[in-house]
Amino acid sequence: MEVIHKIGRRKTAVARVYVSEGNGNITVNKKDLNDYFTTSTLQYKVNQPFNLTETAGTFDVKVNVFGGGITGQAEAIRLALSRAMVELNEENKGALKPEGLLTRDPRMVERKKFG
Repeated sequence: MEVIHKIGRRKTAVARVYVSEGNGNITVNKKDLNDYFTTSTLQYKVNQPFNLTETAGTFDVKVNVFGGGITGQAEAIRLALSRAMVELNEENKGALKPEGLLTRDPRMVERKKFG
């Protein structure tokens, strides 16, 4: 299997995800997942696509993420990983789509207006 590259966005956060065969290592901006996302809620959000498709521990993931806040970054990574899981196996779409993991959340902060 070659490396799969996908992009996920949430608010102003953009995540580039590179998925390859491996043993479950997730690296975010050259840090371990548990060091970058310290709360268990954010770690759960990132691992959600693997848990739903029952592929936890079978892929190495390298992530470059920037912009937005910590929650927006976690959800951008989740979207990119979900898209990668669908590209690997089309049957994964049936598990991810009902949970809403393949839908980009388009809400952005509205700009301040004068007056």
